[in-house]
Amino acid sequence: ALVEAVLHECAQHLAALARAPGFATAIALRSLPLDDAQRALLRGRLGRGEVRAVVDVAGPTTVDETGFAGLWWVRHEGADGGVLAEQLVVARVPELLLAHPADVADAAARLRGALGAAALDDPMEDDDG
Repeated sequence: ALVEAVLHECAQHLAALARAPGFATAIALRSLPLDDAQRALLRGRLGRGEVRAVVDVAGPTTVDETGFAGLWWVRHEGADGGVLAEQLVVARVPELLLAHPADVADAAARLRGALGAAALDDPMEDDDG
């Protein structure tokens, strides 16, 4: 019954995402009284999508697209391999995967430095070479 309730909640959130592409929410699975068998059943019912990402910050975090676009299974593990958090994220792309603007600015500066500032002064300039 709890697995069905989570699936119904996911369906409602996906409908909200379809109406408002900027919508995002998460269901904290470890806060629910799901045992391992129920979690496995839920994962099986949601299936697997085409996208998987792994982020390594203080332990691995896996982001798996489910078989339903906009619904992501996110699992945070500690350095010891223990599960710290597990969520179902409803979003076009989980925020965890979005590059932070400060990181992008730093990357641009580092690449400019590596290439020489003149090489990227005008990114819209036509280069016939």
